Amino acid sequence: MYIPFENLPGESKIWIYQSNRKFSDAEFAEIETDLQSFLNKWEAHGVSLESSYELKYNRFIIIAVNQEIQAATGCSIDSSVVFIQKLEQKYKVDLLDKMNVTFKNGEHIAHKSLIDFKKMAKEKAVTENTIVFNNLVNNIEEYNESWEVPAMDSWHSRFF
Repeated sequence: MYIPFENLPGESKIWIYQSNRKFSDAEFAEIETDLQSFLNKWEAHGVSLESSYELKYNRFIIIAVNQEIQAATGCSIDSSVVFIQKLEQKYKVDLLDKMNVTFKNGEHIAHKSLIDFKKMAKEKAVTENTIVFNNLVNNIEEYNESWEVPAMDSWHSRFF
C-alpha cells in the first residue's frame, strides 16, 4: 500500500537504485506512475506492505517500506528487484550495478565506474569534499542524514 514518503518512520528500510544515465522528465513521470501501481500491490505473505518512494535528480529511485507494520521478505524483495529489472529493460538503463559511483560535479550529477572514480581521486579530479551519493544507507533516517555527503564522510573515503 503506497503512502507518502514523509509519512514513513525513520527506521523504514530503503533501497536506492541509481541509473547510469539521467532520465527525461517524461520517463520519470512514467516511472512514478509504475512505482505507485507496483507499491499499491506490493505485499509479503499476503499482507500489504506500507511503502513509498522518492525520485531524485532524474537519476535515483528510492523505495522504502515500513518494517514495523510488515517486514519485506525474500519473495517481496525479489518482486521489487523484478520490477526494477523491468524498468532497466524498458528504459535501457542500468539500475542494479553497485560498482559505480555517482557524485556531484558542480551542479551536474556525474556517474562513473568505481575504477574511474578511484583514478579521478588519485588525479585529484575529485576530492574528500566532493559530494557523493552513499547508496549503502539502510533506512530513511540514514538516507536523510548520510546519503548526500562529502566523500570523506562515506565509504568513498578509502580512495583518498
